[in-house]
Amino acid sequence: MAQQTSTIAKNRKALHEYEVLERFVAGIALRGTEVKSCRAGRLNLKDGWVDLPSDSRAVLRQVHISEYSHGNIYNHETQRPRQLLLKKNELKRLYVAVTQKTLTVIPLKFFIKGQFIKVEIALARGRKSYDKRERAKQLDAEREIERSIANF
Repeated sequence: MAQQTSTIAKNRKALHEYEVLERFVAGIALRGTEVKSCRAGRLNLKDGWVDLPSDSRAVLRQVHISEYSHGNIYNHETQRPRQLLLKKNELKRLYVAVTQKTLTVIPLKFFIKGQFIKVEIALARGRKSYDKRERAKQLDAEREIERSIANF
């Protein structure tokens, strides 16, 4: 039986700012109140990025998970660094790409898979402003074609 997945939050800005080359799914080490806030959808991925200080660990930074409304004095910090759980070969591949090819790793979305909260991260290359304009024109043209087909 397949496990159901439901998306909690997406990073829409990332697809505009970056060209996604490869995607990975990672587990994330969260505290209790962070899990409850994530399940409530109270997080923001907009400024998030993944730091690879060595080839043996990955850290998610600048992702804002709001404090849990029913939490107590042991509530979590909203933007603390959170460790990502990846396989060794994935970590090494990301580390080599970031250090040698000057690429970046960004979070794309948080989702629930079974009982676990996962994060989809991507190896990406930054887009130039003219690339962004070209992509916007391309998307507009595709939308216009779909509209004309639907009206036909």
